[in-house]
Amino acid sequence: MPCEVKEKERVGCINPIFTCQPCGAQFASIGIKECIGIVHGGQGCVMFVRMLISQHFRESFEIASSSVHEDGAVFGACSRVEEAVDVLLMRYPDVKVVPIISTCSTEVIGDDIDGVVTKLNAELLPQKYPGREVHLIPIHTPSFVGSMITGYDLAVKDFVAHFAEKTEPSEKINLITGWVNPGDVTHLKHLLAEMDVDATVLFEIETFDSPLMPSGNHVSHGETTIEDLRGTANALGTIALNRYEGAKAAQYLEDEFSVPAVIGPTPIGIRNTDTFLNSLKAMTGKPIPESLVRERGIAIDALTDLVHMFLADKRVAIYGAPDLVIGLAEFCLDLEMRPKLLLLGDDNVRYVDDPRVIALKENVDYDMEIVTNADLMELQDRIVNQGLELDLILGHSKGRFVAIDNNIPMLRVGFPTYDRAGMYRHPVVGYAGATWLAEQMANTLFTDMEYKHNKEWVLNVW
Repeated sequence: MPCEVKEKERVGCINPIFTCQPCGAQFASIGIKECIGIVHGGQGCVMFVRMLISQHFRESFEIASSSVHEDGAVFGACSRVEEAVDVLLMRYPDVKVVPIISTCSTEVIGDDIDGVVTKLNAELLPQKYPGREVHLIPIHTPSFVGSMITGYDLAVKDFVAHFAEKTEPSEKINLITGWVNPGDVTHLKHLLAEMDVDATVLFEIETFDSPLMPSGNHVSHGETTIEDLRGTANALGTIALNRYEGAKAAQYLEDEFSVPAVIGPTPIGIRNTDTFLNSLKAMTGKPIPESLVRERGIAIDALTDLVHMFLADKRVAIYGAPDLVIGLAEFCLDLEMRPKLLLLGDDNVRYVDDPRVIALKENVDYDMEIVTNADLMELQDRIVNQGLELDLILGHSKGRFVAIDNNIPMLRVGFPTYDRAGMYRHPVVGYAGATWLAEQMANTLFTDMEYKHNKEWVLNVW
């Protein structure tokens, strides 16, 4: 079979593609206004994740730790949660949402964070903070299963389940963006505005492209409010852009409140953006305006300028978040490129049943590997030991050494990207994202040609 899906055969993980579930829950929490999460575990469970997110966005934000030490590992650390909540509420009088995010150590210990939340709601809050709106939300994200992708998906569902409240129907839709950049959110809001669609963009981090004002430094936070989350139960419908980053919440709203759910596809490239706009049209009854038809035409023209001469038949490896990887692969195929290796970096058994993966297996007519539970050593091994020849690598900064060591050009896409400036400002979704991606891939190939002193490069036409 030309396109084969397989799990990594080697035991263990060398140079992982993802980090752990608590990271995903932390990322979801920073998209909520008046929210600071408490990560119940060692300080490193916050420090390293915060560093990763800050390196990517070049912004500061608030996150807390229960700071579990050796005594807690032996005797239990529930008291650390109680103390952490009290200190956090004293220190930040405007905070209303406090997710309690578990980690591998506290899940192994068996700390009952649900019971702690019940106790704090019955004792600490009414006694010390009477009349103050505080929502304590336990989120179970043990690090020894899943990844930051599943952690994000679980946290988004837990937040929505906590707040969603059926009242009067609204004309708004819910849009769950998934793990995207500020530039993606800005462009998605542009598409919604052009279609005159009133939407609640959930867990959005557009404001993480924060200004430095004369009044002082700005601490970044998301703009999704408690009222936004409550109103999710009353929407016309929910569109989750990603199957693995928000679908659980969309499905919950459909099951519990009969809010219709549309899951994906991730709007990367022309055809997937077309599908997204048609989903908006079907859900709201709003027509696709001429302005977006024109944007589409401009994007297609830009791609036409590049495809045959520069991109066709270029061999690509892609790694990162599953929805991003699959969306990029579909886009590359539309550009007549040849994705040769897709690395999906966690143990999610549902990948083999993903309709997009099934479509790749049925339609790709050359050798392609899709490796699940993969790490970056899989990429290195195939290049060095199995003869995989590549023209381009697409992925985040963690894989840069594979590209450097093997002299293969690489375009940074996804999270985390910290060795290129300002990448989070540029969308990869929508028509603008399609143009930007194609042009960046071409420019990456051009730059590689210059570094290798190829004065006569084969451009597929001469």
